[in-house]
Amino acid sequence: MSGSSQVILDSNIVIYLSQKKLSIDEVFEDDKEYAISLVTYMEILSFNFPSKEEERFVRKLLSFFRIIDITKVIAKEVIELKKKRKIKLPDAIIVATTLVEDAILYTNDKQLHSVEYLNIRYFEC
Repeated sequence: MSGSSQVILDSNIVIYLSQKKLSIDEVFEDDKEYAISLVTYMEILSFNFPSKEEERFVRKLLSFFRIIDITKVIAKEVIELKKKRKIKLPDAIIVATTLVEDAILYTNDKQLHSVEYLNIRYFEC
């Protein structure tokens, strides 16, 4: 893992935090900046939460992250990723965002390990 100080959180990490499958201390470090892709924001807020308490927790958590819009540069990276490998569009957007931002992706998605040049930290849940 490189010395990047920016972290992009995959949707599954935020959901696992809300379900207490991961703890805040396992995921967050003081010297990192945390962000999410706009697609992650949409995926998470469209999730059917089992309780209002969990939804409030997620909304509060999301308020601390920078939300990265899908730019033309990110879109071009998505297109290249989709041409090279079978990857779902939301995952391609998250990966492309991480690559363009030169960040570390925190995820639970093992399929993303095969993406070249992707700086990734995998969380077992």
